[in-house]
Amino acid sequence: MQEAAQWQGEVRLVRVTAGAVMLEGDLSLPDGARGVVLFAHGSGSSRHSSRNRHVALLLNEAKLATLLIDLLTADEEAVDLRTAHLRFDIGLLATRLVGATDWLTLHPATRHFRIGYFGASTGAAAALVAAVERPDVGAVVSRGGRPDLAGSALPLVRAPTLIIVGGEDFQVIELNRAAFAQLRCEKQLVVIPGATHLFEEPGALDEVARLARAWFERHLVPAAPRATGT
Repeated sequence: MQEAAQWQGEVRLVRVTAGAVMLEGDLSLPDGARGVVLFAHGSGSSRHSSRNRHVALLLNEAKLATLLIDLLTADEEAVDLRTAHLRFDIGLLATRLVGATDWLTLHPATRHFRIGYFGASTGAAAALVAAVERPDVGAVVSRGGRPDLAGSALPLVRAPTLIIVGGEDFQVIELNRAAFAQLRCEKQLVVIPGATHLFEEPGALDEVARLARAWFERHLVPAAPRATGT
């Protein structure tokens, strides 16, 4: 992965109330931010995921705020390490994501921004389910995700959705194509040649970030007013 250039802004450790639990997150606020992207991490991952943090940093460079959040509490993470069942509880993860969305709409630094979701692995399904519950969400991006796990919510999604999958991630490609066919919103499916599930190949994750940035800029950032003649 290439190092992103330095951006001007701040990173805050925040505690987000989501229903009956408190979740920890990292809120990055670039100077002149124009929108905010909430990250939904995948199976066995957390807000410390190096891949999602890399994408978030490049979004910050584009003046998009980001909130990387742990959708499970520390106690739930400990249980999930043994059972691996909570990471597949899409309803629970989506509920936590909706709670975090509500928090962003109330936080003084982010309440005026349009909100996008960036989901990885099972987090992609949670993002799509949450987007149905929160139709004000402006866009969804899935990276190597399992959107198929969103099930009956897929035809109800209205947020423009970009699905990115690695060309060598053969089983997940088919699952993504099946989910893509069920979406009735503005949508795009991009297969990155030569990339595997974690996009560890040189340049693969940077391509993911480039695609995500363009999608979010298109759907979250207000259009500049046209100059009028005198």
